[in-house]
Amino acid sequence: MTTFWSLYVSVLTLGTIFALTWLLLSTRKGQREEITDETVGHAFDGIEEYDNPLPKWWFWLFVGTIIFALGYLVLYPGLGNWKGILPGYSYLDTDKQTEFSNGQPGWTGVHEWEKEMAKADARFGPIFAKFAAMPIEDVAKDPQALKMGGRLFASNCSVCHGSDAKGAYGFPNLTDNDWRWGGEPETIKTTIMNGRHGVMPAWSEVIGEQGVADVSAYVLTNLDGRTLPEGVKADAANGQKIFAANCVACHGPEAKGTPAMGAPNLTHPQAFIYGSNFAQLQQTIRYGRQGQMPAQADLQGNDKVHLLAAYVYSLSHQANEETAKAD
Repeated sequence: MTTFWSLYVSVLTLGTIFALTWLLLSTRKGQREEITDETVGHAFDGIEEYDNPLPKWWFWLFVGTIIFALGYLVLYPGLGNWKGILPGYSYLDTDKQTEFSNGQPGWTGVHEWEKEMAKADARFGPIFAKFAAMPIEDVAKDPQALKMGGRLFASNCSVCHGSDAKGAYGFPNLTDNDWRWGGEPETIKTTIMNGRHGVMPAWSEVIGEQGVADVSAYVLTNLDGRTLPEGVKADAANGQKIFAANCVACHGPEAKGTPAMGAPNLTHPQAFIYGSNFAQLQQTIRYGRQGQMPAQADLQGNDKVHLLAAYVYSLSHQANEETAKAD
């Protein structure tokens, strides 16, 4: 902020406070001390206003707000470039070695957040570092690590994948074995760290509307083993030819997906995050799909992502272990 605007804001702010103070005190002088039954001489809807002084509690409450405002402006920023004299906001740490991210002293909401984060890192950083040095498979077996990972998941991931991690329309289920980009521990961590961008191109202009219906019929009947809805006119055999010519590059010759490209396994209905019935398959093939998993590296950092990866990894593997025990 330039010097002119800093002075402008300061004069306007302080001038308003002083003007209100003068108004309060000047009107107080002309008021009578005693309480009477006299009115100010006008009425509204049959209601008259008595000509009595303001209650003392109201007056002192107003005075208190003025004192509070002046004290606030001394301690905190509010007068142009004035940073406030609140102690402890010149440096991020108590050793006066680390500056705030913007290199400026004084209290701000961002500085307060930075100090809180620094305190949390000092307290919990060693715990995160301990788990970050362990293999993800071992971290996924530690109860304390899973509790921490679960809290991180609830705060950052549940809005898309659900509180139970079973996904929603457009967001994959993280508790099964259908992994678009691979379900190995390090692959899961890479996905969380760097994010993913999945693109399914639109095919209606390439294969035509009948081709869309035929490929959908092939995926539904030959790969998934279900039957077509009654009255549907589609040739699954022709759909297989179209699939072989256009779709195997991503989904593979057996349609079991290609993790390197994020292409899902088309032989499992649960792999279809946009729906797997005939109409939904046509919609996906006709118009294509785009989905993005945001990168968490800058938001969470390596140690927290390591815990998140272990928690996500545990979701499907715990289910597999319970199934194996039941068998």
